[in-house]
Amino acid sequence: MTQPTLEGVDHPAEDEEAQVEHGAHPTEAKYIKVALVLAVLTAVEIALSYTGFPEAATNGALLILAAVKFIMVAAYFMHLKFDNKLLRRLFITGFVLAASVYVGYLLTLGVFLP
Repeated sequence: MTQPTLEGVDHPAEDEEAQVEHGAHPTEAKYIKVALVLAVLTAVEIALSYTGFPEAATNGALLILAAVKFIMVAAYFMHLKFDNKLLRRLFITGFVLAASVYVGYLLTLGVFLP
């Protein structure tokens, strides 16, 4: 006779092991705060697009704001902030490389020139 299994039932011991391995995850309140910060940054981006600032300054500011938003989403909503430090370093290295190539390409197009 086979023993019944408890599929779909949370096992507290496994949850504790996962928290020790990955660190403590944020609460719902923290996610709401991050979402509010992302909303404010988006509002700033929209406001920047309607200002009369020089195009080169606006493009640079928009690029920086987009990078900050991307890092926040990856850190909190993709749980990268709570993963192993090696994975974080690999991600940051790839992000810096990709951002550098992208900015270099934009410079060749003259996006940041007045």
